Amino acid sequence: MSNTAQAHRPALGWFLAEPVRGALTFSALPFTARRLSRAPTGDGHGVLLLPGLLADDLSTGPLRTFLTRLGYAASGWGLGRNIGPTEAVIAGMPRLVRELAERTGGPVSIIGWSLGGVYARELARDLPELVRQVITLGSPFALIDNRQSRASGVFQRRSRRHVDPARLPSWERMRQPVPVPSTAIYSRSDGIVDWHACIDPADATHQNIEVRCGHLGFGVDAATLWAIADRLAQPPGQWTPFQPPAWYPR
Repeated sequence: MSNTAQAHRPALGWFLAEPVRGALTFSALPFTARRLSRAPTGDGHGVLLLPGLLADDLSTGPLRTFLTRLGYAASGWGLGRNIGPTEAVIAGMPRLVRELAERTGGPVSIIGWSLGGVYARELARDLPELVRQVITLGSPFALIDNRQSRASGVFQRRSRRHVDPARLPSWERMRQPVPVPSTAIYSRSDGIVDWHACIDPADATHQNIEVRCGHLGFGVDAATLWAIADRLAQPPGQWTPFQPPAWYPR
């Protein structure tokens, strides 16, 4: 799929339904436990999880619990509420990657939800020797127009607390593929971000996987969790395309 399609604002109906859809997805999680118990297990490598705009480590808690049970050293970011690229965030994230890589004895995987995925890709670009792979969840790294994100206004209203824009990568750079394997998980019914802004040009080490949850449900959606487990289980240097199980949404 191409991310060069005309910019679209996420449908208002999907946007208004986000809180309810997110709650329903979360409430369905216990009923998917048996299915998810068959997910590929981990090798113990470090996994850093970065939250979306206005979210904190609480939002990634269920996903971290799932990954810990699979055998990964899953870690939150510990930087509080994500209000954008503040000085604390810009300085703190590379340190987090280095510390987790040192603690676990090798490169780490980074999972970023929404804005967190934009951060994750830039960390992989800056520290490729320490990043094993990147997984993004509804992340607008391929944005070509602010209308593609209903969170743009929220982001801009906090820009006075962000670092100088000259220190940040351009949108043109952010649209470029990262130098490590990456998976972009997206949903056409995302009510916050236009799905066209969340996908990469696909090739041998960069893949897009479609799921059917809302933006607020990525961290607890069964199909998303399965895809994450499958991708994290790929041995280093032996990347293969995702093969969905029979029950996976089509």
